[in-house]
Amino acid sequence: MPDTGGPFPTVLVIHEIWGVHEHIKDVCRRLAKAGYLAVAPELYARQGNPAEMKDNQEIIQKIVMKTPTDQVLSDLDAAVAYARASGKADTTRLGVTGFCWGGWATWMYAAHQPGLKAAVSWYGSDRRPSEIIPKNPVDIAAELKCPVLSLYGGADQSLPQAAIEKRQAACKAAGKTCEYHVYPDAPHAFHADYRPSYRADAAKDGWARMLAWFKQYGVA
Repeated sequence: MPDTGGPFPTVLVIHEIWGVHEHIKDVCRRLAKAGYLAVAPELYARQGNPAEMKDNQEIIQKIVMKTPTDQVLSDLDAAVAYARASGKADTTRLGVTGFCWGGWATWMYAAHQPGLKAAVSWYGSDRRPSEIIPKNPVDIAAELKCPVLSLYGGADQSLPQAAIEKRQAACKAAGKTCEYHVYPDAPHAFHADYRPSYRADAAKDGWARMLAWFKQYGVA
């Protein structure tokens, strides 16, 4: 959060499959510099530590696929309560954003938390449905509690254009405010400046769109 002032508009930051590592911490710092109180809860704490695993497939098998959606939503609610209790967070001005797995979770939370004013999902690919992860964004579009902006890479192999269009159609059919932007040549994780997938122009433009979306819908 900023050094002085407050209470501040509040943004939940939902991590990628690697948990709350340095990039996610940096996203929080950047939001703080923009005037927000940003909170990034470690949503895999019960399932394990991704930093101790050797590759992405191990993380997906041992952690991601074993983390129940209901648990994620409950922990995000607890993060809001934590921020509110600090006395520094104005949770009447509440937003959420997330990356990769966190982009998917952003949609889930937008359909769960009635106190949200706005949500921004970055390249949130669908998950393989299971008993503990029963739904994807297209399934909960009619339940959205706030406007959702989604930012996608046109070269992202993990989410076909057809899936993006199905999400948009479901939102429209339900009368929900959903917008999306595709960066034609950007791959998955184009905002991740610590990875080869980073695309500076798309990342900068996406960040500006996110802040504008928050401002437009009362998270400012």
